[in-house]
Amino acid sequence: MPYSDRETVDKLLGMDTWAVVGLSDDRSRAAWGVAAFLQAQGKRIVPVHPRAETVHGEKGYARLADIPFDVDVVDLFVRSQLAGPVVDEAVEKGVSGIWMQLGVVDAAAAARAEAAGVLVVMDRCPKLEWRGW
Repeated sequence: MPYSDRETVDKLLGMDTWAVVGLSDDRSRAAWGVAAFLQAQGKRIVPVHPRAETVHGEKGYARLADIPFDVDVVDLFVRSQLAGPVVDEAVEKGVSGIWMQLGVVDAAAAARAEAAGVLVVMDRCPKLEWRGW
């Protein structure tokens, strides 16, 4: 499958600051557990959710554009049909990588990001791909 090669996965896993779109304080959601895992691995996580909640001790933001500092990777926990606008906003923000979670597939958005020089992983989970960074 395109957008899941090991080299790209490893490059993104090596990046430090991850904006997690769809992350809320709902512990039953996959985003909460994956963000906790990333944080335990030394990554800075940035919650992005319309309610802009503080999660895992990190201040939340309603939109990517509201984050007042650079972000390396945008991790998408949204339905596939909502991925395109988030990917476009991430590209506009100047991120280095976009990670679309398991089940999040938007090939057109991935192609736009890649054309802009952004690394893309799609339909994968960083927690499952982790190899001891």
